[in-house]
Amino acid sequence: MGRSRGGLTTKIHALVDAEGLPIALKLTEGQAHDGRSARDMLEDISRGQILLADRAYDADELRQSLKKRGAWGNIKAMPNRRNIPAFSPFLYRQRNLVERFFNKLKHFRSVATRYDKRADNFLAGIKLASFRIWCRYNESMT
Repeated sequence: MGRSRGGLTTKIHALVDAEGLPIALKLTEGQAHDGRSARDMLEDISRGQILLADRAYDADELRQSLKKRGAWGNIKAMPNRRNIPAFSPFLYRQRNLVERFFNKLKHFRSVATRYDKRADNFLAGIKLASFRIWCRYNESMT
């Protein structure tokens, strides 16, 4: 847990699939930049896949690593960027699946209130809540 002017803060990073179900979860300090935490989470993205990410992940290094793997990053460009890469607003609409996942995650009291003071306990609670989201999805499919 990171310390900032507001107290202890934590960011939850999530990689979700096309159904909005979590694939990878990670915690970082609240003051840490989002783009630095993306490297190890995005190793599973392979040829033919598209990464939809917000402006915080806009970096040439990330785009190049995706390109080397044969994937494409549909990442909204920062407003001060000089050379704006290709971007599809139509595809970007599907990024709401990530926001929906976070909304479902906040329905779990232990995640929403963040009573856990240790990062490993908090991450375990997030993973448990994610497992329940997976179970709900699979239950509704049968």
